[in-house]
Amino acid sequence: MKNENSTRVNQAAGATSRRDFLTGSSLAVAAVAAGSVAASKASAQAQQRPPSALGASSDRQLFWEVETTQGKVQGIANTGIKEFKGIPYGAPTGGKNRFMPPRKPASWTGVRECFGHGQISPQTVADLRSDYGMMIQWDQQPGGMGEDCLVLNVWTPGVNDGAKRAVLVSFHGGGFATGSGNAPGFDGAQLAKFGDVVVVTVNHRLASFGYLHLADLGAPPEFAEAGVTGVMDLVASLEWVRDNIERFGGDPGKVMIFGQSGGGAKTSTVLAMPSGKGLFHRAAVQSGSSLRLTTREEGTKLASALLAKLNISKSNIADLQKISWQQILEAQSSMGLGLGGFGPVVEGKVLPHHPFDPVAPPESADIPVIISTALEDAALALTNFDLDDAGLKRLLNQRFKTKGDEIYALYKRSSWTEKKTPFQVQAQIFTDSGFRRSAITQAERKAALGKAPAYMYLWAYDSPGFDGKFGAVHGTDVSATFNNYRDGIGGTGSRQQRALWNKFASTWVAFAKTGSPNNSTIPNWPAYDAAKRATMIFDNDTRVDNDPRGEIRKFWDQMPLPTSPLG
Repeated sequence: MKNENSTRVNQAAGATSRRDFLTGSSLAVAAVAAGSVAASKASAQAQQRPPSALGASSDRQLFWEVETTQGKVQGIANTGIKEFKGIPYGAPTGGKNRFMPPRKPASWTGVRECFGHGQISPQTVADLRSDYGMMIQWDQQPGGMGEDCLVLNVWTPGVNDGAKRAVLVSFHGGGFATGSGNAPGFDGAQLAKFGDVVVVTVNHRLASFGYLHLADLGAPPEFAEAGVTGVMDLVASLEWVRDNIERFGGDPGKVMIFGQSGGGAKTSTVLAMPSGKGLFHRAAVQSGSSLRLTTREEGTKLASALLAKLNISKSNIADLQKISWQQILEAQSSMGLGLGGFGPVVEGKVLPHHPFDPVAPPESADIPVIISTALEDAALALTNFDLDDAGLKRLLNQRFKTKGDEIYALYKRSSWTEKKTPFQVQAQIFTDSGFRRSAITQAERKAALGKAPAYMYLWAYDSPGFDGKFGAVHGTDVSATFNNYRDGIGGTGSRQQRALWNKFASTWVAFAKTGSPNNSTIPNWPAYDAAKRATMIFDNDTRVDNDPRGEIRKFWDQMPLPTSPLG
């Protein structure tokens, strides 16, 4: 019997073999079309050569090998960018590894083909495509689902070239419950090519698989960190970057972590983790400012409910490692928690305190941070497109009681709503009461530390998709971040849109490389402070405003502080 970690890893689940790839590639089609026996023979010989011999020069080389700490991986060149998908940074998380801290992956001999995505964490997948076509970029999660999900994807302009490029590590959205770095919306090829940077996306454990707090249920001591393993996975991925990224053309001393929505909440969390210190050097939180996380009491209540669904007693917690992940997922799904259920637990060690409450985390005091929201983030979760003014008034009085009329009048006199529909005004209100309030508080607390700057932006570009009905909606800046022009929510790649996308991607690249977002494509962007509140407005007329929408900000300052970006 062959060693299971030998060259058989080339046929791992979710991977595409070189033979399969070439069968469907344009190279194979071209050879057939030419009908040349000599060309066919040369092609066959090329497939038998070592990858380093493929192509007469580096710009024609198709397959690329890199030596990692666990063994050799092979990626593929695509429009000048080398792509490596499904690289393991941790061992499979099933069986005895379930609810345990991440462990190093086993080493392998031979070459591991990294042409296809690895698995995504078990999750209840929401399929919104029937209602919202723009969600396709997040809904589709190639790679299959399972517990061998501690994998990452790398896009780089060059390997083994000593170029020391800045590294951008993306944590995906979907709360702490859904999503993956495999989604088409997180494809890093365009950004890597545009900015001459290395882009990494990460898969990790989600929901109960990453955040089942068992420590206060009398569990054996080895389960002490079961409520934080998902964010421990993120740190493990950064350790992999530290140990390996130089061979992928990156600089382990210039690592930026970032994420939008749930990815922003993960970034907020890693900023507060002692184990993350030294593994990254800049951070960005996009529409996901998480001030507080799950308490031990809340985590214990959720864990007890899941155990009851599974008919597992507290005295038999180890039985959780004996059942299938499908059984756990089914029980979790029956709890009806959605995105707001299982999340990282502040258990006192891995997470010694809440990320940004009552103050910004001292663990990352020296890290510059970009913080943001979109003007109408909340529109993505709303469907009452035909809302009129009378309906908006009724809705506000139902939601905010005695403050409803005041809120309506406040927004109707704002210049930021002059060309907005009642649906979009509603979205601004719900955004400001949650997303924006949390982001401003996070920026204030980061700036108050006085060690490294906070930079604030407001995404105000109205998505042209779906006849513009969503406004500046949650997630549009994701496609701008990755410099991906064409997606359902961002638009169709007009000249005007491409100009804004290039400005934004230039800003992201500048921040990753230097720790400052300033670059020649945008006005000077000062750091945020409570006195001036300088905010970059990303729109067709990109500009800096001091305390934009200040009257609205002051109103929400009087209201109770939200504990999550959703309010």
